Amino acid sequence: MVEDDYVSNVILLPNVDSKTMAKIIEYWKKHSEEDVSKDLLIEFDKAFVKVHHSILHALILAANFLNDKEILYMMCQEVADRIEGKTPEEVRKEFDIKNEILPRKKRRSVKRMFGLLNDFFL
Repeated sequence: MVEDDYVSNVILLPNVDSKTMAKIIEYWKKHSEEDVSKDLLIEFDKAFVKVHHSILHALILAANFLNDKEILYMMCQEVADRIEGKTPEEVRKEFDIKNEILPRKKRRSVKRMFGLLNDFFL
């Protein structure tokens, strides 16, 4: 962009913060290197997804915004792997999700949901 004899090499990405973008660029650089073995990339990818859930969330949003299907799929697979075989309570603990539904309201919600599902499938 050229404005009043000022050249700017800035690309605005309003939905991606700088730390997350740096992580995405790190991934792109590694995967664009020549002569990198497939085994090395697999190890890099395994390490890349082993981040705190808040960073994982930011990477999913950024990959979606940037339309990077490869990173998006890899991150979503990591979320699926983290919740596989866990109870709802364990998932809440893993991702720091507060259980704000009271037991009585929870029962009503479940009954309502099953009623909607029955109506849908009948």
